[in-house]
Amino acid sequence: MKRADRAFELFLYGASALLMLALTGVILYAVVMRYFFNAAPSWSEEVPRVIFLWVTYLAIAVAVNTVMGTIVAWVLTRDRFRGRNLLNAVVDVPFAISPIIVGFALILLLGPRGLFGPLAARLGVQIVFAWPGMALATTFVSIPFVIREVGLVLAETGRDQEQAALTLGASPLYAFFRVTLPSIRWGLLYGVLLTTARALGEFGAVLVVSGGVAELTETGTLFVFRALDDRRDVAAYSMSVALAGLSIALIALLQVLRRRREAAERA
Repeated sequence: MKRADRAFELFLYGASALLMLALTGVILYAVVMRYFFNAAPSWSEEVPRVIFLWVTYLAIAVAVNTVMGTIVAWVLTRDRFRGRNLLNAVVDVPFAISPIIVGFALILLLGPRGLFGPLAARLGVQIVFAWPGMALATTFVSIPFVIREVGLVLAETGRDQEQAALTLGASPLYAFFRVTLPSIRWGLLYGVLLTTARALGEFGAVLVVSGGVAELTETGTLFVFRALDDRRDVAAYSMSVALAGLSIALIALLQVLRRRREAAERA
């Protein structure tokens, strides 16, 4: 490699490192240092309760996305039907629509005066301004990740092994769990982690559809927003450190899965 090419390559590496440091490292450093040097450090009493409620509805949203995302990815990859291209385009709608509009649309559909609001009221189910609406909004904005990751792996693996299992007498369900699922496990796990990361940082849709009731319909991001607005710095620092820790853990898991996935593909 020529010296000029090597210098240019080092310049690109340095510029990328500086950009990542500016975008993530400085922000994390500011939050963590502010917490440890100004918060004493101590946890706000509200933080564990908010995290418990938050993780509960996040688990529901991620579970729904995992199941439905895998089904949709399988249908888009394995079947050819009229309207397939339209469905494939609809999958990317959450990337294009503002999350605030998503929350507003849910209110128009499921709110007390919404299209299906009276039906929900007769059934005794409260969706908007409650945790079901928060889970639904989070599910909508984060579902493309599982679909796209699993779809890519399904397209790469092909149908040969599935057809061989079906030829040998296996049922479609048996073939999926014993043949297809093991072959897509890394893509599925990667998609689940991306979905979780997206759900952790959701703010706009959840803010609109939940009403932001303290400790009842409040996520970690909404808690930080309310705590700063109320000038409760210790509470905001505490939740920010918790969010930063969860984000770092997810990034580490993503890197581990990426390496295992690459090793499995090379093998």
